[in-house]
Amino acid sequence: MNIIKKNITFVGLALILMASIFHVGTGCKGEAEAGPEAPNFSLPSIDGGMVSLEDFRGSIVLIDFWATWCPPCRMSIPELIRLQNEYEDEGLVILGVSLDDPAQAPDAYLKAFKEKYKINYPILRANKQVMLDYFGLEAPAIPTMFVVDRTGRVTAKIVGFQPAALRNSIKKLIKG
Repeated sequence: MNIIKKNITFVGLALILMASIFHVGTGCKGEAEAGPEAPNFSLPSIDGGMVSLEDFRGSIVLIDFWATWCPPCRMSIPELIRLQNEYEDEGLVILGVSLDDPAQAPDAYLKAFKEKYKINYPILRANKQVMLDYFGLEAPAIPTMFVVDRTGRVTAKIVGFQPAALRNSIKKLIKG
């Protein structure tokens, strides 16, 4: 009987020790480990000129991949406008990357769309390279938003219209 009790106690202690080591080894990992570096891009703005992600190093950047024909994308616009208004002074920059086909939605159409919806952040045109860099070979679900910290690291990828998740991701970085 004593041998069985000792073995059970030993196994129990070993399991507790292993669980403790695992917890200590991974418990802070999510907060301490930075995400991957956001791929840099230089994309044409519908207002003219080129916009580079690198231009916003030191800011919190929200990259919104979207399209005018996408209902959840349209639903997210008012929230993005509010976030830009609320956190612009804290260094938030929102970049809308349109996946609209330029033949179907030329710049004039996107400018009118921007005005109609009172969008207060730049709208850029996606290209094949930025799509490959951010989505690989998978077909992107839209909207998809990437939150990039002040050092250029991706801290969140939010797929679909999820205003609470988006707001929480930004608040964490602002509180820093």
